[in-house]
Amino acid sequence: MSHQRIEKVPQPDRVRSYFRLEARPLALVTVSGILYNVGMVAGPYFEGQLAQCLFDIMKGYKTVSAMVSLAALYLSVILFVQAMRAVKRFGVRRFANDTSRNMRHMLYNSLVHMSREKLEKENLGSVMTKAVADVDACVEGMRKFTTEIFDTGVVLVAYTAMLFSYDWRLALLSCAFTPFAYLISGYLKGQVAQSNAAYKKSAGRLNGATMDRVSNAVTYRVYGCEQNRDAAYEVRLGDYEKRAVAANLWENTMQPLYNIISMCGAVLILYLGARNVLGTGWKSWDIAAFTTFLSCFTKMALKSSHAAKLFNAVQKAQVSWARVKPLMKEYIGLDAVSPPDITRPAELTLSGVSVGWTDGETILQDISLSARPGQIIGVTGPVACGKSTLGKAFIGEVPYCGSIRVAGRELRDLSHCERSRLISYMGHEPELISDTLAENIQLGEPGEIEPFLRTVCLDEEVRQMPQAADTPVGSGGVRLSGGQQSRVALARMLYNARSVLVLDDPFSAVDRGTEQIILKNLKALAEDKIVILFSHRLYQFPTFDQVLFLYDGRGVFSTHEELVQENPDYAKLYLEQVNGGGGHET
Repeated sequence: MSHQRIEKVPQPDRVRSYFRLEARPLALVTVSGILYNVGMVAGPYFEGQLAQCLFDIMKGYKTVSAMVSLAALYLSVILFVQAMRAVKRFGVRRFANDTSRNMRHMLYNSLVHMSREKLEKENLGSVMTKAVADVDACVEGMRKFTTEIFDTGVVLVAYTAMLFSYDWRLALLSCAFTPFAYLISGYLKGQVAQSNAAYKKSAGRLNGATMDRVSNAVTYRVYGCEQNRDAAYEVRLGDYEKRAVAANLWENTMQPLYNIISMCGAVLILYLGARNVLGTGWKSWDIAAFTTFLSCFTKMALKSSHAAKLFNAVQKAQVSWARVKPLMKEYIGLDAVSPPDITRPAELTLSGVSVGWTDGETILQDISLSARPGQIIGVTGPVACGKSTLGKAFIGEVPYCGSIRVAGRELRDLSHCERSRLISYMGHEPELISDTLAENIQLGEPGEIEPFLRTVCLDEEVRQMPQAADTPVGSGGVRLSGGQQSRVALARMLYNARSVLVLDDPFSAVDRGTEQIILKNLKALAEDKIVILFSHRLYQFPTFDQVLFLYDGRGVFSTHEELVQENPDYAKLYLEQVNGGGGHET
């Protein structure tokens, strides 16, 4: 779906917005639904006429040709009615498909633009349940509601009008049982909502346990914890099965009871309607009238019992809607913001920056630096000094105080989309998608990837793969080595390079020789970019333009040479690595 179509969704946290968006298919449903359901009364009418015609043929009052003519007319009417039914069903299905698509786009867009801090508070299993099962339940409830407005509401009015036209007293008596089915359904709606809410929560817990079992299978196997995790999973599965049975029990097993209650009026029709035929009742009927009335009532009773079930289905959908509603927010797209000018090289300035998590203590404070296009800024410090935290501040995952300005614009004032137009980021984890190697680099933007594979020294290895760049990397890049995963992630960042490149330990999984080649290529490729390179391996730092050394929650910004001469902590860290040949963080 295009962004333009999605932006037409007014107030995505309101159900009626999705009905308004699908005005055309709903108009088709309205016209065809009225014609179809009003035409449904033709069935009981013609059934009565056919019964009367058969009786007259047996008595010799009519010939078989009369029956054939009546049957042909009945068939023509039914064909038209069923054609209207097909049109209505098509319109309802079109409405449901479009609504499902719109809801999923709004939900996924909200999740994609949610901050990592908020996203991590959402249980993964619960998110999966909301994105799949809850949206399906919402759409199914809306579909049933739209369908039953006509298949139950309109047809009930038509059937009731026909019954009253034949005998209003008998119609009142026979229809008196139907409201009891509605009362029971209304009484049970609280139980239906409660059982479905418990079922949804259990489904979320089971999905979370499933993801944990799959994602950490190797870890559990190595440490011999598989049996314990299997036992925990079985507990979740057992709870899910119990909740699912309870939810379906209250929703579906009451249907026969609704049918029985609604059909009780047939007993009165058989007795009082027979008296009408005999001429001793309230009306004088022939066989056609009796058959029409009985057929009309049985069809109406079944439809009314379906309406009682619809109440429970809508209640179930309301439970799901309450779960996804907080995630239904205005659509955010690149065309919804004013993108910054990325055609000119941008400068970067940090002034008095302090960073830390919202609910935690400040990790770094009073950090200042400046960089121009073409410069590489190295950022280092002891273990757990806050390097990665500072890196995440550039992409809005960690809040900061002070000022971070890129191309003259304050970073905190930019939307996620605007920030992505200025800054490219590569974190500790490669975060590869389950697709081909080429798609992991291009991310849907067609172009030549060979230069970027050469930059990260991956071109020869890719050529030797079974399908070259079209080789699937597996879930999370499992078919690649650690070094290959990090280099694919680096190639992706360079392919989509912006004005500022933030690299958090990009060479931790490659050897020293490969790192030197990649760094040399990086300098040539990013000559009009600013590169902020976070690393604990310092033997390349003498080649960088400036260095930010983080220590005891603060930062010192200078050249490598000046830091070696003036900062004992930096000098010690650097000399230990150079003289000891180290460079791997412990």
